[in-house]
Amino acid sequence: MRAAIDRVMETYGLMVNLTPGQEAEAREKVSNFLKNEAGDTLAVEGLKYLLGHATTPRRRPAHLSTASSSC
Repeated sequence: MRAAIDRVMETYGLMVNLTPGQEAEAREKVSNFLKNEAGDTLAVEGLKYLLGHATTPRRRPAHLSTASSSC
């Protein structure tokens, strides 16, 4: 998880100018947030969290749906 947090903070630091105190606060917030997340998308979810985007569960794209369409 540490690698994901480092990726989040590196990317977030490129997007937002932070003081060292703000960076420490953001790192703590994203660390606490990611404790509740799982999977391979930790860095993406952490970045979305810091940027203020909604972190909603992914829905399966329509083209991958198991329902068959009539042609």
